[in-house]
Amino acid sequence: MQEPTTGAPTQLEDLWPPLATLASSPGTGTGRQRRRRDTTLTRDGIVRTAVTLADAEGPAAVNMRRIATELGVGVMSLYWYVTDKEQLLDLMLDVVEGESGDSEVSGDWKAAFRQIARQRRTALLGHPWVMHFMSGREHVGPNALLHIERSLSVLDGFDLDTRTALHVLMAIDTYVTGSVLNELREMQVEEMQATAELDDVEFAAGMREWIDRLSKSGKFERVVRVFTEGIDPDAAETRTERFEFGLDCVLSGVAALVPGMEEGSG
Repeated sequence: MQEPTTGAPTQLEDLWPPLATLASSPGTGTGRQRRRRDTTLTRDGIVRTAVTLADAEGPAAVNMRRIATELGVGVMSLYWYVTDKEQLLDLMLDVVEGESGDSEVSGDWKAAFRQIARQRRTALLGHPWVMHFMSGREHVGPNALLHIERSLSVLDGFDLDTRTALHVLMAIDTYVTGSVLNELREMQVEEMQATAELDDVEFAAGMREWIDRLSKSGKFERVVRVFTEGIDPDAAETRTERFEFGLDCVLSGVAALVPGMEEGSG
């Protein structure tokens, strides 16, 4: 068991929660893991290589053997720096959390949360594999904690209890995560259509026939209107516009429902 530290921690590495898979520091592998140490490696280098692989080839590419090959080292050398794949995934997710932004936020709470939300969206879209791993693990690494701390600081000027402040943060973060998940779904559908090499003429004819059947059923008047007015709800060119509209709805809802945060406050 790790001895409790005394005094203020000086590195983010010291701030992982007790139940995280990060149970050891670099170089503390035990048993079969303690083999010849490769001093050319660093934990950061291993993690960055894993992130690059995941970005290029998806979550399935993240395995210790493949990472070792990319780095030109033996697999066992990696265990001087990471305990196992689970620890590596936690580190990878925390690297992405660090990309959510650490710049100073505006004094206007809506502008500040817009900035934070946009930065998080950019980070998640830049690393699509994150959504695959997020659904199955509770991630509270140091960079995630910094993100929460930064977001909470936006609410310092309001007389909110801690629980309400967290509810505000969760509402915004849940919107961003759900929005990104939907955008990734749209992108996946686009890729599937491109791979299938659908004939545009045949596809258009199929759509017209389908819309005609919907119309004749008499049950989908409003849905049919979307298509007959030429609206593509999944259009790539409107993704940012749709994200911003939804974000405005969430922030306006916060302003309307949380006492003291109405328009012009803060």
